[in-house]
Amino acid sequence: MVTLQPAQPDNCTKTIFQLSLRRRRQLIAETATVSLSLSPLIWFEQPARSEEPLSEWERVYLPIDPGVVLLDIAFVPDDPNHGFLLGTRQTILETKDGGNTWIPRSIPSAEDEDFNYRFNSISFKGNEGWIVGKPAILLHTSNAGESWERIPLSTQLPGDMVYIKATGEKSAEMVTDEGAIYVTSNRGYNWRAAVQETVSATLNRTVSSGISGASYYTGTFNTVNRSPEGNYVAVSSRGNFYLTWEPGQAFWQPHNRAVARRIQNMGWRADGGLWLLVRGGGLYLSKGTGITEEFEEVPVQSRGFGILDVGYRSKEEAWAAGGSGILLRTTNGGKTWVRDKAADNIAANLYSVKFINDNKGFVLGNDGVLLRYLG
Repeated sequence: MVTLQPAQPDNCTKTIFQLSLRRRRQLIAETATVSLSLSPLIWFEQPARSEEPLSEWERVYLPIDPGVVLLDIAFVPDDPNHGFLLGTRQTILETKDGGNTWIPRSIPSAEDEDFNYRFNSISFKGNEGWIVGKPAILLHTSNAGESWERIPLSTQLPGDMVYIKATGEKSAEMVTDEGAIYVTSNRGYNWRAAVQETVSATLNRTVSSGISGASYYTGTFNTVNRSPEGNYVAVSSRGNFYLTWEPGQAFWQPHNRAVARRIQNMGWRADGGLWLLVRGGGLYLSKGTGITEEFEEVPVQSRGFGILDVGYRSKEEAWAAGGSGILLRTTNGGKTWVRDKAADNIAANLYSVKFINDNKGFVLGNDGVLLRYLG
């Protein structure tokens, strides 16, 4: 029986095989080196990707106690980096870097008494500024807020001051939650009534004119907003009707709501028309411009949360904010709205949207939540 043995390579064959194997290993090593050296270059050439579009808002953290509700914000016209932020619990904050950082301000004349003021509204015209609050307090500055003086007010003032607008040198317009409108031209030392009676008195005279819900009116506004032309729109405290006032009119004009649900807030669009928010997250736009009672609903993705305010950046772009961090944007004048997820993880209600100019905007909420527009 013959046993077959594997053929043994001769010396020449061994040499060729070893050279081939060595060359193969060298080639693999060179290839790996080239791959590693090219990988960073290839990675840097790849565009950065995100699963979600970047938000146009960022949160600004403030040095205030939890529970403060932010109510208004304004900047000095001659210095767009210098501004003030107001809120409950006697909160006044100041910024000198455009709103990136804020520091608390104290007003000595507001600390003399044992009150915890709610500062409702602030407005500047040039270096002259005004602040109003509750209990009744009026502050004035003529040096861009470096110092504030307290202006005495009559104890017979009807209602609480909820809004003030600087209108010119030494001039301002002030509104109370009972519908009183006062104007001054001498830094607040004297005020003249622009309407002849409060809203309650007006409704008592016109209750038979067909205003639905007027008999349940409690005598105060829920919200009030002013247009650049000086026209006002206000919502009754129960949200069952709204009122308007134009310069020169002696009385507020009540209007029936054109929707079934109660009104949450109303204001002016950048094109001169009205927007209207109802409880439960509904948004309506008026047909045409000016004061009207004709509105049409616009579909919005509010997820059932109430929308509380709308702020216009331009005639086409606006932002709406509301409960549970809801934030919506339109770029076609309000025809369609898209949700922005900037505040999805913020457990707060967003009460106010304020655009100072095209590039500077803020959203104010409770628990000291402040969002800054990035553009």
